[in-house]
Amino acid sequence: MFDVIVVGGSYGGLAAALQLGRARRRVLVIDEGQRRNRFAESSHGLLGNDGGSAGEIVARGRAEVMAYPSVEWKQGRAERAGKTDTGFLVGTADGETYEARRLILAGGVVDDLPQVPGLSERWGKSVFHCPYCDGYELDGGRIGVLASSPATMHHALLLPEWGKTTFFLNGVFAPSEEEQAQLLRRDVAIETGLIEKISGAADVVLRDGRVFSLAGLFTATITHLSNTLAEQLGCELDQGSVGTFIKTDSIKETSVPGVFACGDAGRPAGSVALAVGDGTLAGIGAHRSLVFGED
Repeated sequence: MFDVIVVGGSYGGLAAALQLGRARRRVLVIDEGQRRNRFAESSHGLLGNDGGSAGEIVARGRAEVMAYPSVEWKQGRAERAGKTDTGFLVGTADGETYEARRLILAGGVVDDLPQVPGLSERWGKSVFHCPYCDGYELDGGRIGVLASSPATMHHALLLPEWGKTTFFLNGVFAPSEEEQAQLLRRDVAIETGLIEKISGAADVVLRDGRVFSLAGLFTATITHLSNTLAEQLGCELDQGSVGTFIKTDSIKETSVPGVFACGDAGRPAGSVALAVGDGTLAGIGAHRSLVFGED
């Protein structure tokens, strides 16, 4: 019997496990090794690690967490979860079952990318979703925003902070007159031509033969949870404009008492810094629920 099982060993899950390890609680981290930002070489905007290797940051974090003797690591995919009289059961793909009094869901999300030839190969390299993470490194160059849903309007209005912006509608989104006026005020160029492919570093090639050579391209992906554990447990979900997330309160507890969620699974934002903060809250919340919930 563990005190807490943390499903997901990336930034949020590790931050949660760190707090629990420091509280000398027995913790199991189950991780399948599929970080959301595994396609990116660097991570920006994380205080103390700005511009560091994304893989090295998480590897150092794991080493720090595993230095606490009460924390254990299980490499594998968590596929089943359920409630018991004393807590929760989690089953992995290899048939193992583990039990804990509390559960933290930090498995993250999966990005569904726009189906444009050449885009997926450049994801995390010259095609991005977070301007706070990758906008500065474009050095004020020309930026493209690829429409994927009406939510991309937010991207198009935000990106001019980092460079001259062109909004490629690609037949996906048609701004209203009011939205067109907003884009005009932000000096955003609107391009209605359909996209043939993305080539070069970040060249948008239109079907009519025109080519826009850009420093970088941004798009809002549609996300879904990386596993179904929240649904199996009956956790309430939030269906937002850019995907599905687990609904949590101010200490990251879900609608199911004893189950917490953090990182990209628990908020509509793909940021390492936010994931670490979320994980810290979830770890502390789970620990306090053990302390004040025990007989």
